[in-house]
Amino acid sequence: MAAPLPPIPKDRLLRTPEAARYLGLSDRTLEKHRCYGTGPVYIKLGGRVVYDMADLQAWARSGSRTHTRGERLHSIGAPTGPVNPLNRTTSGDT
Repeated sequence: MAAPLPPIPKDRLLRTPEAARYLGLSDRTLEKHRCYGTGPVYIKLGGRVVYDMADLQAWARSGSRTHTRGERLHSIGAPTGPVNPLNRTTSGDT
């Protein structure tokens, strides 16, 4: 079993692999969220993508629910496709 990761300082910027690990996602899933516009806010520093801890926490909290009744199937789960700017639904929604 892998050793637990040390705590990450709240004011630190995380690269995609670290941010994905923090959220419990694969690197590729986080990249897809970024491409489809469904993921957390990110920052471009030169050619590098970084995430602020506060933005990761806010995005994770946006998926908080108290029940499943009446919620959309793809709230912040796996990305299903690009966001349509006219009706704000993804191509996988019906």
